[in-house]
Amino acid sequence: MDKIVSKEVFQEKIKKELNDEGKTIALCHGVFDLLHPGHIIHLEQAKEMADVLVVSVTAAKYVRKGPGRPYFDDEMRMKVLAALECVDYVMLSEGYTVDDIIESIEPDIYVKGEEYAKAEDDITGKIIEEKALVEKHGGRIGFTTGQVFSSTKLINIAMAGLSDEVRLFMEDFKTRHTMKEIRDYADRISNLKVLVVGDVIIDKYTYCNVQGMMSKDMGYSARLSHTEEYFGGSAAIARHLATFTNHVTLMSMIGNEEEIRLRLFDELADKIRLKLTYSKKLSTIVKHRYLTRNEKREEYKKIFAINNIPDDIRYEADVYAEFKRELKEKIRDFDAVFLCDFGHGLIDREIINLVQENAKYLILNCQTNSTNKGLNVITKYNRADVFTLDQQELKLAFPEFSMDERTSLKKLACHLKGNGWLTRGSKGAYGIHVQEIHECPAFTLSVKDTIGAGDAFFATAGIFAAAGASVEVGTFMGNIGGALGANIVGNKEAVEKINALKYASTLMNV
Repeated sequence: MDKIVSKEVFQEKIKKELNDEGKTIALCHGVFDLLHPGHIIHLEQAKEMADVLVVSVTAAKYVRKGPGRPYFDDEMRMKVLAALECVDYVMLSEGYTVDDIIESIEPDIYVKGEEYAKAEDDITGKIIEEKALVEKHGGRIGFTTGQVFSSTKLINIAMAGLSDEVRLFMEDFKTRHTMKEIRDYADRISNLKVLVVGDVIIDKYTYCNVQGMMSKDMGYSARLSHTEEYFGGSAAIARHLATFTNHVTLMSMIGNEEEIRLRLFDELADKIRLKLTYSKKLSTIVKHRYLTRNEKREEYKKIFAINNIPDDIRYEADVYAEFKRELKEKIRDFDAVFLCDFGHGLIDREIINLVQENAKYLILNCQTNSTNKGLNVITKYNRADVFTLDQQELKLAFPEFSMDERTSLKKLACHLKGNGWLTRGSKGAYGIHVQEIHECPAFTLSVKDTIGAGDAFFATAGIFAAAGASVEVGTFMGNIGGALGANIVGNKEAVEKINALKYASTLMNV
């Protein structure tokens, strides 16, 4: 008998036969990345609860344990489970939840480990919903007992699932912080009212297959594949934040393009309150990048970029005055303000002063890019509760060859009278609190696209700081956000709260 079956085959054929024979069905579900004694005990006990045991495995693309997980692919994980005598059928679950499997199988009993017996201990918060769905289909939920092992911990330690640098960092980090502490901060975040101020940017990605160099000119020759557009800039940051709290407002100015306005409201308005001002003079910013994909892995290289940012980026006086008036009226209503200064003309001196004087908690990011290099330096601000910047931006703020990064970061923290973070790419990040610097390594070197990594770090670290987390915890969560963001192409998706917490749980399991 072939134990590995699709849910369609089970539902349409096997289930009917089992029902006709009067047999009961138990269902177990999980990632099952590395089978260990705890799994064997769990599955054997589950088999004792019914006549037939079905095990469903989360497909790799839906596993939320961070980059590089699962360690084993779908086929291998299912094959190992099918080799167990106590398992009757194995199938793949194509989704973040087990709902599709429960509805197809309609188990008599859905079996979970004893660690799920307390609903409040479930990071995903799904156990209550799963119980209700099982009962809706006539089943019940049951729990096994026995020693709890961890595939994640075994992979992290015994199989080099984490680098030595990350493992040693986490062993030290765990002496001061717990997963419960991080979840408590996440709970506090859900009540925060957050304002995001900054440019909305359209990230346009055109994918190409490079054929070589032009025969008569200095340039690439490439075949067009397809084009995609994502909302970037302040819109991307607001999307990240909206997965942590339902109280996010985005305040920005865009062009008068009807199509973009409709798309913004269609894609974002269900989770983010949009307070937009419209310019008839300037268009919404579009950054158009041409990319090619690595043939052996999902990694992208940018070969060319263009944008529509004009030399004169001054908005109409009356429209700009309306934007400032709205900001001044509303800013005190929020617990935290994320100021996203991309240096494209939206944030002038008056707005800087307005935000610095009125924000209850100011989270600042002042970015350097090809259009403003040397013109948009973070030292133009004199106040931030927390801030983020990268190595190039720090060097522009303190352009002295003899000054190292730690010294420059300390000077910046004094200048802004706050704490913050320096993102360092593959080297991880520095966090600074009252002149004390915390160093955190990068949690992944697996990268698809670095475009959104900095914004994801800014959003995740900043919102945890706003909830009262220490700079050290903010550095940890920011690096998680950056690692997840680096594995999303452009700003195609948001870094979700559940993914960040699951990855935190993975890293804490050392």
